[in-house]
Amino acid sequence: MRIGLLGGTFNPIHLGHLRAAVEVKEGFSLNEIYLIPCAIPPHRKSGHVAGATDRFEMTRLATSNTPDFSASDVELKRSGPSYTIDTILHFKSVLPKDTELYFILGLDAFLEIDTWKSYMDLFLLIPFIILTRPYAGQIDPDLRQQKIEGFIKSRISAGYKYNSSQSCFIHLEMEPIFFFNVTPLEISSSAIRSLIKKKRSIQFLVPDEVNDFIAAKGLYL
Repeated sequence: MRIGLLGGTFNPIHLGHLRAAVEVKEGFSLNEIYLIPCAIPPHRKSGHVAGATDRFEMTRLATSNTPDFSASDVELKRSGPSYTIDTILHFKSVLPKDTELYFILGLDAFLEIDTWKSYMDLFLLIPFIILTRPYAGQIDPDLRQQKIEGFIKSRISAGYKYNSSQSCFIHLEMEPIFFFNVTPLEISSSAIRSLIKKKRSIQFLVPDEVNDFIAAKGLYL
C-alpha cells in the first residue's frame, strides 16, 4: 500500500486542496490519502482558526464521496499543539510495516519547516512530496530552483543532490524530497473567510457540503 499524509489547518478545506490531492494520488500511484486537520496549529493565532471539531467535520464532508480520501482525527485526539512528527510516528506505528508513506505539503510550508518541532527527524522517517505550481511568468524558475536548493542544503543537509529525471532531491541516508506541479487554482482559505465575512458567496470554491455546513454553523462571520 502507498499512502499519502496531507495535513493542514483546513480553515476551511476547499477545492484547491482536493484537486491537489487528486493529482498527487494519480502522480504517485497512491492507494489512499489521509487528510489530517490539525487540532491546535503551532504557528497560527487561534483567533483566526475555526474550532478543530468544525474543521474536521468540514474535511470529513469534503471527502465523504471520494473513497480513496479519508479524513483523520488523529491530531484532535492528542492534547496540546499538533506536531507533524507525532502524527507521522502514529501512522508508522498503526499501519502495516510494508506500507509506503509519503508526507505531502505545499512549498511555502516546506520553506518554513526548519521552525517545526524535531524537523530533522522527519527526513529520516518519510519521503516528502512538495506541491508546486507552474510558473505564471512572475518568478524566474532558475531563481526559485536556486532558492529551494539553497534552503535544502543549508537548513536540512548538504548531502541532498538533485535528480532531474525523478524531480527530487536524494540523499544517501535521508528520505527523498519530491517536487510535484499541481494545477494552480487561485483559491485560498483566507480569501474564502474574507468573502464569508463580507457575506458574499463561496459557491464553487468549496464542496457544496462544506458550504452548507459553514452557513448552518455561522462560521467565519
